[in-house]
Amino acid sequence: MGVRLSLAVVLTRVVCACSFAPPYHVPETPPAPAQYAQLDDWQPARPRDTELRGAWWSVFQDPELDRLEEQCGRQNQNIKAAFARLQQARAETRIARADLFPQITADPTATRARTSPNSPRFPPGYPTTLNDFVLDADFSYEVDLWGRVRNEVTAAKANQQASAADLASLDLSLRAELANDYFDLRSADRQQALLDQSVKDYQDAANLTESSFKGGNAALTDVAQSNAQLQNARTQAQDIRLQRAQSEHAIAVLVGENPSTFHLPPDPLPLAATPPAFDTGLPSSLLERRPDVAAAERRVAAANAQIGQARAAYFPQFTFAATGGLNSTNTSTLLHAPSQFWSFGPQLSLPIFAGGRLHAQTDRVKAAYAEQVADYRNTVLTAYQEVEDNLAALRQLQGETETAAAAVTATATALQQAKYRYAGGIAPYLEVASTETTALQAQLTEVNIEARRFEASVMLVKALGGGWEARPQ
Repeated sequence: MGVRLSLAVVLTRVVCACSFAPPYHVPETPPAPAQYAQLDDWQPARPRDTELRGAWWSVFQDPELDRLEEQCGRQNQNIKAAFARLQQARAETRIARADLFPQITADPTATRARTSPNSPRFPPGYPTTLNDFVLDADFSYEVDLWGRVRNEVTAAKANQQASAADLASLDLSLRAELANDYFDLRSADRQQALLDQSVKDYQDAANLTESSFKGGNAALTDVAQSNAQLQNARTQAQDIRLQRAQSEHAIAVLVGENPSTFHLPPDPLPLAATPPAFDTGLPSSLLERRPDVAAAERRVAAANAQIGQARAAYFPQFTFAATGGLNSTNTSTLLHAPSQFWSFGPQLSLPIFAGGRLHAQTDRVKAAYAEQVADYRNTVLTAYQEVEDNLAALRQLQGETETAAAAVTATATALQQAKYRYAGGIAPYLEVASTETTALQAQLTEVNIEARRFEASVMLVKALGGGWEARPQ
C-alpha cells in the first residue's frame, strides 16, 4: 500500500510539472567588441567620483540641476503614469497566480414563491406558497496538468518585470531630457549676455556714426551699415529669448509645474565649463546597464511562456468541482442534518473540433515571440549605436572647442585691426561691421559647441544606462 501511494505521489508530481513552453534562453545577439570603436586612441579620464550611480546627474556638480532632477522624480506626470502601469502589471501577476489555487464561492439565497395550483406540474395537496432557504458553497479547482496556468503566471511575471524596466527607462529618458533642456537654457543665457552686450556696443557705434555723418566725417552708407548691424543683433537677441522661454517651459512640464508660473533666473554657462568624463565600462557590460534592453528581454520571456499556454489548449482540461450546503423551506430546520445536500466529481473538457482556431492561436504566439526576439536584438544594436554616437560626438566636439576658441581669438585681433584702419581712414566702415559680425558669430559658435558637449555628455550617460543596474526585479 505504501509503495502504491509513493508511486501515485511521484506520478502526480511528474504530471503537474509538465509544461509545453519551450526551454527559455536569452536570444543571441551579435558578439560584443572588446572596446567601443570611438574609444580607440582616446581614453577619457576615470576619476572615481564620476562613476555612474543612481543620481547620475550629480556628477555635473550643479545644485540647481540637482534640485530640478529631484523634483522631476517626485512630480513628473509621465513617471507617475508609468508607475501606475507597473502597479497594473503587478496586479495582473496576482490575478494569474490566483488560478493556481482552488476557488471557493458561497451563494446563500432566501426566496418566497407562489406556484399556480392550475399548473399541470403542481402536486395536489401541496401548499401554493413556499419559502426556500439555501446556504451553499461551490468548490472548483483546475488541475494544471499541462502547465497552462503556470505559463500564464510566468508570462505575467515577465511582463511585470518588463514594466518595471520600462519605468526605469522612462525615468532615465526624462531626467536626461531635463538635463539637456537645463543646459540649453544656461547656454541661451550665455548667448543672451553676448548679444545684449553686442546690441549695446552696436548702438554706441550707430550713434557715433550718425554724429560723424552729421559732421561730414562719415558717409551715409556707414550710417545705414551700422543701423543694419544693430537691427540684426536685436533680431538675434529676440530669437534667443524665444529659445530660452521654450526651454524653460519644457523644464516646467518635466518637473510637474505650470509653465505660466514657472521661472528660472538667468545663470549663464561659464565659458570655461567642461563636462565631466565618464568610465564607459566594457561593451559586454552594456546589456546589463540598460533598462530598455532588460525590458525587451523580459518580453521575449513572456512571449515564450505564452507559447506553452497555446500548446496546452490542445489537451484536456481537468477540473474538480464540488457543491455542498443546506436547503430547507423553514429557517428552524435549515441547520438540521436532513437539510444537507452535496455533490462532487471531476469534469473533463477536451477540444475535438475548433475550425483551426487552436492552430491559429499557436501560430500567432509563435509569431509574437519572433517579433519580440527581433525587437530585443534591435534594442541591443541601438544601445551600441547610441554609445558610439555620443562617444564620437564628444570626441569631435572636443576638437571643435579648440578650433572655435582659436577663431574667437583670431576674430578679436582682426576686429581690433579693422577699427584702427577705419579710425585712420584706411578702411571703410563696412570692414569694421563685417569683422564685428564675424567676431560675434565666433563667440556664439563657441558657446553653442560648449552646450553641445554637455548635451552629448548627458546622452552618453543615458546610452550607458545611467545609474541603473540589472538586478532581480
